[in-house]
Amino acid sequence: MNKEKRTEILRRFAEQNPNPTTELNFSNNFELLIAVLLSAQATDASVNKATAPLFAVANTPQAMWELGEEKVREYIKTLNFFRNKAKNVIKTSEILATKYHGEVPDDQAILESLPGVGHKTANVVRNTAFGHPTVAVDTHIFRVSNRMNFAPGKNVDEVEAKLLKVVPKEYLYNVHHWLILHGRYTCQARKPKCQVCPVADLCEFKEKDKYLYGK
Repeated sequence: MNKEKRTEILRRFAEQNPNPTTELNFSNNFELLIAVLLSAQATDASVNKATAPLFAVANTPQAMWELGEEKVREYIKTLNFFRNKAKNVIKTSEILATKYHGEVPDDQAILESLPGVGHKTANVVRNTAFGHPTVAVDTHIFRVSNRMNFAPGKNVDEVEAKLLKVVPKEYLYNVHHWLILHGRYTCQARKPKCQVCPVADLCEFKEKDKYLYGK
């Protein structure tokens, strides 16, 4: 895909949704970190359902640490891998409370060192909480980037590197939100909604005509 096509796609996304953000509910940086940690292999809606009552009783590292692993498990037991996630939530909360004065650090390496917080989670937090132009490549972004030929790559690291290279600076801060939302609601895995896609004419999906015209 050439630069002109990519830029026009991003221009349309920006026109349609000028201020995109995560669909996870949070009211501070710690809540955001925990919500993203819990969102692995889970939908944002299911995470929001679990975190609403959890954050009502514990929304700081100290309070979460004091709540304890067993009680956290009860709040998040509807989520996949809830036992392991509860363990990571408590360990991460303890580290933040004891080593970082209860604050979520704006540091990629420190964030990635926290239990349950990988590269993608750290990117989301640094983008959404601290305004960095990071790109967190999830399954939606990986699929959309390859399907559209927008920023193809064999794995998430390749797609991330390609996006950082080809996306114009003015769009870099918002691009991962646009691509996630596009993949979640329009360019869906099993049956992409090409007929209502705002960038169908620019997309380079090889099977596009089948979904546009039933060919």
